Amino acid sequence: MRDTLLPKRIALPVFASDAMSSVAYAPQEVFLVLSVAGISAYSLAPWVGLAVAVVLLVVVAAYRQNVHAYPSGGGDYEVATVNLGPTAGVTVGAALLVDYVLTVAVSVTAAAENIGSAVPFVHDHKLLFCLVGIVLVAAVNLRGVRESGVLMAVPTYAFILGMIVMLTWGFAQVFVLGRDLEASTAGYELVAEQSDLTSLALVFLVARSFSSGCAALTGVEAISNGVPAFQKPKSRNAATTLVMLGTVAVVLLLGIVVLAQRMHAKYVMDPATELAGLPDGYRQMSILAQLAESVFAGFPFGFYFITVVTALILLLAANTAFNGFPVLGSVLAHDRYLPRQLLTRGDRLAFSNGIVFLAVAAMAFVVAFDGEVTALIQLYIVGVFVSFTLGQTGMTRHWTRLLRTETDPDARSRMVRARVIAVIAMVMTGSVLVVVLLTKFTEGAWIAIVAMVALFVLMKLINRHYRSVQRELQAAAERDDGVLPSRTHSIVLVSSLLLPTVRALRYARATRPDVLEAVTVNVDDRETRTLVANWEDSDIDIPLKVIASPYRDVTRPVITYVRRVRRESPRDVITVFIPEYVVGHWWEQILHNQSALRLKTRLLFEPGVMVTSVPWQLASSKQAALRQEETFFAPGDTRRGFGAVGRKENR
Repeated sequence: MRDTLLPKRIALPVFASDAMSSVAYAPQEVFLVLSVAGISAYSLAPWVGLAVAVVLLVVVAAYRQNVHAYPSGGGDYEVATVNLGPTAGVTVGAALLVDYVLTVAVSVTAAAENIGSAVPFVHDHKLLFCLVGIVLVAAVNLRGVRESGVLMAVPTYAFILGMIVMLTWGFAQVFVLGRDLEASTAGYELVAEQSDLTSLALVFLVARSFSSGCAALTGVEAISNGVPAFQKPKSRNAATTLVMLGTVAVVLLLGIVVLAQRMHAKYVMDPATELAGLPDGYRQMSILAQLAESVFAGFPFGFYFITVVTALILLLAANTAFNGFPVLGSVLAHDRYLPRQLLTRGDRLAFSNGIVFLAVAAMAFVVAFDGEVTALIQLYIVGVFVSFTLGQTGMTRHWTRLLRTETDPDARSRMVRARVIAVIAMVMTGSVLVVVLLTKFTEGAWIAIVAMVALFVLMKLINRHYRSVQRELQAAAERDDGVLPSRTHSIVLVSSLLLPTVRALRYARATRPDVLEAVTVNVDDRETRTLVANWEDSDIDIPLKVIASPYRDVTRPVITYVRRVRRESPRDVITVFIPEYVVGHWWEQILHNQSALRLKTRLLFEPGVMVTSVPWQLASSKQAALRQEETFFAPGDTRRGFGAVGRKENR
C-alpha cells in the first residue's frame, strides 16, 4: 500500500493539474472583459489579478485547516453534511458534479484554443477537436488504465518550468535588457464597445472581469478530497502541498497578467469587429501563445513547447474530473443520493457509468456553446464557489462547536485562529459568489444554477425513494409469519429441443420440485408439431404442454398459464426456468434473448413466482470473459492510494 501513496513532489502534479491549468485561461478572460471599455481599461488588469490572487491565498489558507480537520477525503461534501446538515451536503454534491462536467468542457476547449494558436487545422475545426478529445480521455478511463503519478508529473512540471522560464526571460528583456518587447496584437487598435462608461458601469465591468479571473481558483479543493492518497503524515503533507500549489499559482497568474499588460497584448471576443488593422486571414491567438511567440522570438521551439505543455496540462485537468466525478458519485451513492450502481469503488461497471455520463454531459455543453471557452467559463465557477462558501460555513461551525468544550489554552488559540481564517474565507468566497451571480447570471450562469437545482431535486427524490423502500421492507419483515410454501411447481419454457433447453430441464430436475413440466407456446403449427414429435422420440420423461397463441405472442399466454397455476394452488411457489444465451458483443444481445427478457420483466411482477435464467455460453462470451479477467486499475486509484484491481496471474 505504501508504494501507491504519494510523496509531495508527485502529489503536487497529481492534484494540482486542474488548478495549474486554470492560469492558462483565467488571465485572458480578465483582458477579454476589460476590452469592452477600451485600451485604457487594461491598466486595471494587474489590480484585478492581484484581487484574484488574494482570494486564492485565503482559500488555500482555509483548506489547510480542512485537511487537518477532515483527513478522510470527503472534502466540502463531508464538511457541509456534518456541520450544516444533509441539505447543505446535497447542495455541495450537486454543485461539484456540475463543476466536474464543466471542468472537462472548459479544459478541453481551452486546450483546443491553445493548440489552435499553433496549428491552423485545429483552430478551424475546434469543435471536432474538443469532441474527439473528450472521447479519447473518456476511453482511456473506461479501459481502467492505471494513473501514474510520475507520468502526470512530467507535463505538469514541464508547464510550470516553461511558464517560469517564459516569464523570467520576458521580464528580463523588458526591465534588464531594456528591449521594447511587444505582443503580436500590440500594433492593432482596440475598438471599444463602451468608451464612455459611467463610474457605476466601470465598477460593474471590473467586477465582471474579477469574477472571470476567479476561474483561477478552480481545482484548489482537489487536495482536500485526496488526503488519503498522501504518504504519512497525510494531513501535514497535504497542507504543505496546498502551500506549494498556492504559491506557484499566484506567481504564474500575476506574472502572466503583468507581462501581458506590459507587452500590450490584446484579447477580444470578436477580432473582426473589435480590432482594427487586422491582416487578411487573421487568427486570434491565446494570451499565452502571444506571450510565448514574442518572448521566444527567433526560437520557435520555445513557442511550440509552451503551446504543447499548456494543452497537455489542460487535458490532465479534464482527466482529473474523470477521476473525481466517479469518486464523488460513489460517496453520494453510499449516502443513498445517487443510484447504488455507483457505490462500489473500483468496480469497473460502476465507474463506467459515471465516466460515460460525464463524457456525454461535457460534450453536450461543448456543442451547445460551440467550443467557446469564454462562453463556458460564464457557467464554470458558480459551482466551485457554492462549494467553497458552504464548506467554509461548515468549518466555521465546526470550530465553534469544538471551542465550546475545549479547555486547553494552546488548543483554543489554534482553534480561534482557524475559525478566523474560515470566517474570512466564508465571507470572501460568499462575496465572490454574489459578484459572479450578479455579473454573469444573464451571460450563462443561470444554466449552471438550473443544472444544480435539477440535480439537487433529483438526488433528494432518489434518497426519498431509497428510504421509502427501506421502510416498506422493514414493515414487511415485521408482518412475515415465516410460513414456507407447501410445494414447488417448476415450469421450463421450451422453444426447441437444443442443448440450452436440455440443460434447463436437467437443472430444473436437480432442484427436485414437487411438479415439473415443460411448456411451449404454439406460434407456428409446423414448428410446434416438429418439436412435439422430437420430444416424443427423445428419452425425456418430463411432460410437454403446448399453449395456444392465436395472436402469435409468447409473453401473454405464458403469463396467463402461470396465473392459472397460481390460482389453483395459491400456497405453491412457482419457479419458471428460462434458457438464455450468454453473448460477448452488444449487437448479439439485440439478436438473442429478447423474448426471454420480455418474459422475465413481466414475470417479476407476478407474486409467488420465481424466475431462474439458465445460461448457455456462446463462443463469443468466452472471449469476452478472458478480456475482462485481465488485470486493470480503476480510474483514480493512484489518487486515492489504492493498488491494482483485478486478477493475479500465476504464469
